[in-house]
Amino acid sequence: MAIVRAAFVLLSLLCGVLFLAACSNATISKEEDERNKDFHYIQEEEFEIGLITSLKVFKTPLDSFQSNYQHIEVYQSADSSYFGKILLLDENIQLTERDAASYNEMMAHVPMMAHPQPKRILVIGGGDGYVVSEVLKHPSVSHVDHVELDRGVIDVSQRNFPWATNLWDHPKVTLHVTDGAQFVRTAPTNYYDVVIQDSSDPQVVEADGVTVTVLPSSVLYEREHFQHLTRILTSHGIFTFQAETYNIPSSLQAMKQWRRIALQAGFQSVRYATIAIPTYSTGQIGMYVCQKQQQQPINDTESISERFHALIGSSTLYYHPPLQKSSFDLPFWVEKYLYSDDDDYTKDEL
Repeated sequence: MAIVRAAFVLLSLLCGVLFLAACSNATISKEEDERNKDFHYIQEEEFEIGLITSLKVFKTPLDSFQSNYQHIEVYQSADSSYFGKILLLDENIQLTERDAASYNEMMAHVPMMAHPQPKRILVIGGGDGYVVSEVLKHPSVSHVDHVELDRGVIDVSQRNFPWATNLWDHPKVTLHVTDGAQFVRTAPTNYYDVVIQDSSDPQVVEADGVTVTVLPSSVLYEREHFQHLTRILTSHGIFTFQAETYNIPSSLQAMKQWRRIALQAGFQSVRYATIAIPTYSTGQIGMYVCQKQQQQPINDTESISERFHALIGSSTLYYHPPLQKSSFDLPFWVEKYLYSDDDDYTKDEL
């Protein structure tokens, strides 16, 4: 009987512990639910490869409105606020305060450093203003034409991001709220030293993972547009444009085609530079750097180092002189595909 009573006592104690644990878990779960009700996740899915990028943010946006072209939102990242403010266009992440420097500094400084003395600059797109703010750090710059189609992006950036607050009041900057392709068609010949095209994606893969839809910005990736760019650039001119990630097969195929079009349009050198950025799909994006002439080196380390230390204003966070060369070093399979005449590839090579 003593053994039975002891077993009964132990069983009672165990049930009590389990009950308390259940109550505790229920309390924790309720607290978590209470805590999480103010948050939600921004998700972007790459249907072609089955990858989802997700960011936790406060549910209530800091800014939200419909422009003439798209829905524009700004959210605050949740928990530790690690990513800071996040800019979305039609529910697609454009930048976060945490890693915006990665892409924008590279888009600005690599082409600027590739030119011996850039004075007149054209920036197409990039309505958040980050690229323009980085271009202005170069003391040789005398004038920047900034062309952005959507005034709403300019306005929301001025309200939310410190680099953009007074950017378009700078005496060297002229803002043109108009279509980028049209602006280039009517721009003067041999005028710009550097053109930076920070445009939205020219295509998207639909939910079936196969269908590719061409978007309005694709006009900025066509041969006619590239030919006009070679015309408006000076003899040593540099053109840089956003060129997607090599980790998505349809993007890789498009990248090869864009390079071919740029060469056919008259550029003598078209090289892809890679950028690491955690909030872009697959954590990687890149840009093409196109030279009108191939005479000048784009990675003269000593000269670039001197110019880097002469930049005006705050220091860069991502770009530094070694990247002027190393960013063009690509994985072997990417190098082979982009720079070969072979258009074929298999999934096994990706």
